[in-house]
Amino acid sequence: MRYVLDQAAAWQRSATAFAMATVVRTWGSSPHPAGASMLVSADGRVVGSVSGGCVEAAVCAVAEDVLAGSGPVREEYGVDDGDAFAVGLTCGGTIEVFVREMGPEAPLDRVSADLAAGVPVALVTVVAGAGSGVGASIAVGANGVTGTLGEAGLDRAAARAAHAMLAMGVSGTVRTGALYGGGDTHVDGGDAALVDRGCDAHAARGGCAPDCEILVQSFADPPRLLVFGAVEFARPLTQVGALLGHRVTLCDARPAFATRERFPDAHEVVVDRPHRWFAAHPDLVGPATAVCVLTHDAKFDVPLLELALRSPAGYVGAMGSRRTHEDRLARLAAAGLTEAELARLRSPIGLDLGGLGPEETAVSIAAEIIAARRGGSGLPLTDRLGPVHGV
Repeated sequence: MRYVLDQAAAWQRSATAFAMATVVRTWGSSPHPAGASMLVSADGRVVGSVSGGCVEAAVCAVAEDVLAGSGPVREEYGVDDGDAFAVGLTCGGTIEVFVREMGPEAPLDRVSADLAAGVPVALVTVVAGAGSGVGASIAVGANGVTGTLGEAGLDRAAARAAHAMLAMGVSGTVRTGALYGGGDTHVDGGDAALVDRGCDAHAARGGCAPDCEILVQSFADPPRLLVFGAVEFARPLTQVGALLGHRVTLCDARPAFATRERFPDAHEVVVDRPHRWFAAHPDLVGPATAVCVLTHDAKFDVPLLELALRSPAGYVGAMGSRRTHEDRLARLAAAGLTEAELARLRSPIGLDLGGLGPEETAVSIAAEIIAARRGGSGLPLTDRLGPVHGV
């Protein structure tokens, strides 16, 4: 998605006329979540995707109308529609797409610059209920607010929603009237509810927000992959991790092994004892962090795992045989880890793919990280019922 925003900023700088189509809401099986975007230029170039190929042609036709002056358009595509097979959406889901022309006032340069600097930022767009303001956008993040949605109260409500959703790492729609109306605000496309205590305190600062719907596209920090052990299995794992959008750190105490030449795809290559480096960087470890311990040497991995299993890391895995795993558990238990902490350890690391060699092992590990983060079962899709892409 970041490359789409970078391209949008480049087209805006070159005065290229283009429309942006963004997924507002999904139901059933949908390959892309809320916030996914596609660009369509006036000269027919397309960047990004809103459906994995299912409805792109139909969305391009809408974008052409928008660029011809129709104004912002919101369309729904679903398998129950009479035109479902005509537009190609045969996967069983439904998506709602908002298409608007991106003019020079859209804060795309700000979003692109923040992304390049690694600063969390959100692009907030009015998608319904604000009259002529539908399609207006602002950028919200650590560097403040850029642009305006047309009303001071609406800008404040949008900024409040964007900061909350950035903190959660979710994208979706919010009704701004509920933000300052004393009730709960449901976030479609995310997994949370924002709650405000009412409008009175905000009225003194310029009034409440009008009741309209905004789309928040969150671009938070990328998830981190911490790989400990500069072994041959780590090389393809750093490659796959970077390909999947992680910020990858490779750490090993041996300077002859932990080199940039051996691990060119890692964002950082660190020479240090794993447990010492991990203890010194608690700010890098959170629910979106995956810790992969590939050293399979007790003097390195036990002190590290003692820290990692007590940290907020969302995934902790360790390489080794089942005999090594049993010995490791005994050592960790002797170090005082509880049953609940030990149960967090994924060892032997990876899913059972029947793979051989470092490359296929890396795919196995990456697959388990994805399944753990997204709540997947790791089972073949042919053995499961329900939507392919989840709800």
